[in-house]
Amino acid sequence: MRTERRIERIKYVLSHRQDDLTVVVENIHDPHNVSAIIRTCDAVGVFMINLVYTIEQFPDIGKKSSAGTMKWVYRRNFKSIDDCYNTLRAEGFKIYATKLVEGSKSLYELDLTQKVAFVFGNEHRGVSDEASEKADGIFMIPMFGMVQSLNVSVACAVTLYEALRQRLISGHYDRVKLSPELFDKVFLEWLEK
Repeated sequence: MRTERRIERIKYVLSHRQDDLTVVVENIHDPHNVSAIIRTCDAVGVFMINLVYTIEQFPDIGKKSSAGTMKWVYRRNFKSIDDCYNTLRAEGFKIYATKLVEGSKSLYELDLTQKVAFVFGNEHRGVSDEASEKADGIFMIPMFGMVQSLNVSVACAVTLYEALRQRLISGHYDRVKLSPELFDKVFLEWLEK
């Protein structure tokens, strides 16, 4: 339905999309976690996420748990970390993997106003050694409880909202990031959804 309200909402959302902020999901097996990650990506304005599945099957993501955000966040599928990282680096992204190891930087020490990709790993195994070793940096979310990990979708939300906070302060959401050509293309696609 092409109401004026819908047209304005689409323009508003596209005007705030951050094509220089992305997420890499590596072998996350629970489709509810993937759906929750996509929902958070939509909320903070991530334009596209990257799914890397080398062990697990690509998840069947439900509309209910993602609250319909599946159609508003673009996805790319990769069959290897190398393919994903090479694509991201060719696009100018700095890649940070989450891992609780010696030398991990705190999330709150990172400059998230640059072109950045965050890697989140499997619920039980975490980010693979390959994904962490080939990343540009390793980070962790500081925690002071007995349990040393968050649910992967919660960790993603905490991370993306720190990026949003930094980007709000630096004015990233005050300007359109998508090229005029891409903006117009996606606008027409979204009008049909």
